[in-house]
Amino acid sequence: MSRIFAFLLSVTALVYVLSSCGTKTDTHQHSAPPAQTVEVNTDFLKNLKFPPTILYAGLEKPTDTTVSTTKPKTVPTGMIYIQGGVVQIGSDEGLEQERPSFWAKVNSFWMDTHPVTVGEFRKFVQATHFQTEAEKFGNAGIIDESTDRQWILKDGANWHHPMGPDFPAAADDHPVTQVSWNDANAYAQWAGKRLPCELEWEHAARNARNSRSIYPWGNDIQTKGQYNANIWQGKFPVKNANEDGFAYTSPVGKFGKTPLGLTDMSGNVWEWQSNLKFNYEALFRTGTRDGDLSAERAQRGGSFLCEPGWCHGYRVSGRSSSTSETSLFHVGFRCVKDVE
Repeated sequence: MSRIFAFLLSVTALVYVLSSCGTKTDTHQHSAPPAQTVEVNTDFLKNLKFPPTILYAGLEKPTDTTVSTTKPKTVPTGMIYIQGGVVQIGSDEGLEQERPSFWAKVNSFWMDTHPVTVGEFRKFVQATHFQTEAEKFGNAGIIDESTDRQWILKDGANWHHPMGPDFPAAADDHPVTQVSWNDANAYAQWAGKRLPCELEWEHAARNARNSRSIYPWGNDIQTKGQYNANIWQGKFPVKNANEDGFAYTSPVGKFGKTPLGLTDMSGNVWEWQSNLKFNYEALFRTGTRDGDLSAERAQRGGSFLCEPGWCHGYRVSGRSSSTSETSLFHVGFRCVKDVE
């Protein structure tokens, strides 16, 4: 019963994010920014438990922009070197949860080229006999025409059959889904890696040079008539025109690379982050209020369910979240690794 309640809370939060995530938000009148100080709330920052790669966070651009610049000679398999730098997190033209934008200084790190795939996750399961939370609970969250376009907990849905046993098994080259934050964290530890925090993820999505484009590759979702990400085409959840050829997940890398060489940073699946979702504004005032630090883990990148009239979450600054035990068919993860 407790997990069903948690799932409903997660879906309620997701619906709130989606329903407030359309194109109208780009032009709505923003409320006046709250009274702020330029000093960061150090106690609140500590509670976020960011990794040591986060060297600075503040409203002002740091005067010292020095970061490590020596790229190691040995490259971990399947990973991309993310050069450290200074990045402006969020968007003052975005949703309330993306404001105010603030500056961060991020040290260099490695990031998986693509989300962890079904095949990669299978190796972990075979090596450790790990059982995911969806397998333990016996169900996981899906939505499509077979569910009358309503979110349900589908019996038998799990990482190898994300839509349930009456649907085909997941292909090995697709991102693994129906994995909770706890499952993703277990995989990362086994692989000698960790989950990224939101600041690292956005720094990488902004191509480690504070690119201010809407998406990691630029400002257009299509190039010469071809989609640059696996997203929803049509009106969610009523009609999916499926113009990109994938109603659900797609093979990793199918929609090209960012300038850094990363794939699937927008669309396909939301990606779990290490940190709890938090209120950006709370970083820059004295005192913490209810709701400043969520009980849910942050997610980034959007998914195949996103469409701008309902959810434009595949923008670089887009955010979502779910409870740590929640498993959903449009949520996966990728890992990062510290530079040694």
